[in-house]
Amino acid sequence: MATTPLIPSAPSRFLAEQALSRAAGAPLIGGNAVELLIDAQAHFDAWLEAIRGARQRVLLENYLISDDVVGRAFRDALVERARAGVTVAVVCDWLGCLGQSGYAFWQPLRRAGGEVRVFNPPQLGKPFGWITRDHRKLLVVDGSLGFLSGVCISARWLGNAARGVPPWRDTGVALHGPAVGELEQAFAQSWASLGKPLPLPLPEDRTAGDIALRVIATQPATAGMYRLDQQVAAMARHTLWITDAYFVGMAPYVQALASAARDGVDVRLLVPGTSDIPLVAGMSRSGYRPLLKAGIRVFEWNGSMLHAKTAVADGQWARVGSSNLNIASWLGNREIDVAVEDTGFAGQLAAQYERDLANATEIVLAPRRRRPHIAHVKSSTTRPPRPKRPGGSTSRAAAGALRIANTVGAALTDRRVLGDTARGPLLAGIAVLAVLAAVALVWPKAVSWPIALLSAWFALNLAIRVWRLRRRRD
Repeated sequence: MATTPLIPSAPSRFLAEQALSRAAGAPLIGGNAVELLIDAQAHFDAWLEAIRGARQRVLLENYLISDDVVGRAFRDALVERARAGVTVAVVCDWLGCLGQSGYAFWQPLRRAGGEVRVFNPPQLGKPFGWITRDHRKLLVVDGSLGFLSGVCISARWLGNAARGVPPWRDTGVALHGPAVGELEQAFAQSWASLGKPLPLPLPEDRTAGDIALRVIATQPATAGMYRLDQQVAAMARHTLWITDAYFVGMAPYVQALASAARDGVDVRLLVPGTSDIPLVAGMSRSGYRPLLKAGIRVFEWNGSMLHAKTAVADGQWARVGSSNLNIASWLGNREIDVAVEDTGFAGQLAAQYERDLANATEIVLAPRRRRPHIAHVKSSTTRPPRPKRPGGSTSRAAAGALRIANTVGAALTDRRVLGDTARGPLLAGIAVLAVLAAVALVWPKAVSWPIALLSAWFALNLAIRVWRLRRRRD
């Protein structure tokens, strides 16, 4: 692993630091200690220990909290702390928890004095409001210990030994130091967006180590993590190793990775081999060819599910958090990530990356014959059965649908040249349109009634929006 810093020496270092700060919308914070957490069991143990030791407040924000053995363990720990007089505040996502946990699940905590708020349930006047999700996985205890990760609070992450399904592969961090105050402020913003603000004491300047980092608390349409990912792809000089669960790269980011690889940067992408959302996995695979042609090495994980979202560059810079490399995370969701500038931590993440590649299959381009295709390098490690239950970050399906829509739209309008990787989305678009045409011919009401209902729904929502604007003006 090369150890040449991502950020060069002064005066270029100052300019690079300024560029990264402005791109992410997050300053560089020194004086922190960072611990790398690998896989769900390590997360659950550390999180529960921190909650049970809380003396002042517990702030928990997570996309998916299940009513299962893991979710109930967390709820019961929160209930015990609330009864002891500790402030307990929980934010969970409506769509993420749909079918996983509901109002009754949280009743014991509410009765104990804790408070739970649900992010973005369906609302009249916001017909497309459901697109925005709170995809964060964040825990802060007593303002002194913070965690962020890709791990949801669900037994699914632990796998199923009885069925031979190994645990999901995921990554997170534990933080001590001034950066914990940034995590609290990020939670407070989410909390205030759902009701009365949460009073928090002023953060204390508790130096806990010598690690500098940025906390990127993304909100919809801010694109801080997207801009930072673009900057790092542009600035990497030797290595850029990426792990992502739901990779559906936007063209500018793919071009940035390709440009880095053509300049001699060792760019690698590790993605799931079997995914809990097969549609997104298919969209991801349809984008392999331009990456491989540019010299980017692509690997597929051989385990049950790879859910980590990490990057490490030049042995100096590392990112861990909840953001996936797709439009839903970059532009649509609330996400939280940490970008660490430290050779020791980056070295740990790089070493873990190399261990992960030992359980992965590299994808290579086969010689072009009658038609292009992708061949897998044989691996001695067999993949477990594909999970039958859909779940995890379900909003990623929107990214796959958007990719199909963009490609079909480009073909119809002739606004850009389509490459060979557009064949998959185009075939999917053809199939969908053909089915719709057949249904419209055979059963016209099956098409007209949904259109009428949708039109009525949007008319109702627009009328409510106009009425609210008029009331506000009056």
